[in-house]
Amino acid sequence: MKLKVFLFSLLSISIYAQNPTEYVNPFIGTSNFGATHPGAIAPRGMLSISPFNVSFDTKGIENPLEKDSRWLSNPYVNENKFLTGFTHVNMSGVGCPELGVIIAMPTTGALETNHLKYGTTYRNEKASAGIYSVELDKYNVKAEMTASTRAGISRYHFPKGEANVLINLGLGLTNEQGAMVKIVSDTEIEGMRMVGSFCYNSPELAYPVYFVAKFSKPATSYGVWQKPYKYDGVESQWMTYNDQIRLKEGFAREVVGDSIGTYFRYKFEKPEMVELKVGVSYVSIENARENLEKKLGMPLLKQFISKLKRLGMKCCR
Repeated sequence: MKLKVFLFSLLSISIYAQNPTEYVNPFIGTSNFGATHPGAIAPRGMLSISPFNVSFDTKGIENPLEKDSRWLSNPYVNENKFLTGFTHVNMSGVGCPELGVIIAMPTTGALETNHLKYGTTYRNEKASAGIYSVELDKYNVKAEMTASTRAGISRYHFPKGEANVLINLGLGLTNEQGAMVKIVSDTEIEGMRMVGSFCYNSPELAYPVYFVAKFSKPATSYGVWQKPYKYDGVESQWMTYNDQIRLKEGFAREVVGDSIGTYFRYKFEKPEMVELKVGVSYVSIENARENLEKKLGMPLLKQFISKLKRLGMKCCR
């Protein structure tokens, strides 16, 4: 009898010592309209970083589900194989399209701000509790990311040559429009994106998501882009940029609009890594910056992931 009690005690200790986060599969629910996403998120996290693969030109692309061509309430569909960036605020498991905004995208070569053109297929997609990584075919870039409750870290591993990091504030899963962005320095931007009117209802209840983003390396050049409304008649004849994306290099004042974004450009003599940290808030830009600095004060991604796993173990037990 004592031997049985002893063996049972050993078994209990062994089971309890295991890390339950190792059994988490974030890809569960990402197919067959499960409406979940595999992105990085902490337990009870307000921020999550998810691949965004539901916006594309349906001609010639083997993606079965596009967000505007049918009812789709998630930023990611497992059957799709063409992505246009990584969102930083998302809903998971809901029945209506909302959030899916503040979309970052690493690219290489000449600058392109049209997501239908800079999107890419991908490979070697991996996800575990609080962690997501993928390799982008067109750019030979590996992207890996993790998140705290109110801030997230992404690492983009670039090859030698020209590199770009885009923050697209026009694209999103939400049906709300409107954004603001300001380049603070060659390593920082701040802004907001409007979201809300869940299930296409109550537009008066729309609200802003504020954010601050910091880059680990100063950009060689930076700027904003904005696509104006399409004008008709005589005025359109004078506007050489009518219905075209306008680039404003070095622009450091606030930009407001529906289809806007920022770009940070680099020129690397050897393979380099750029780390992007993003903090969010539903209160203010100042609070987003505070969340970024408080939640992501650790210098190393590995230390952050280790802390995240410990938090996950507490929540899973």
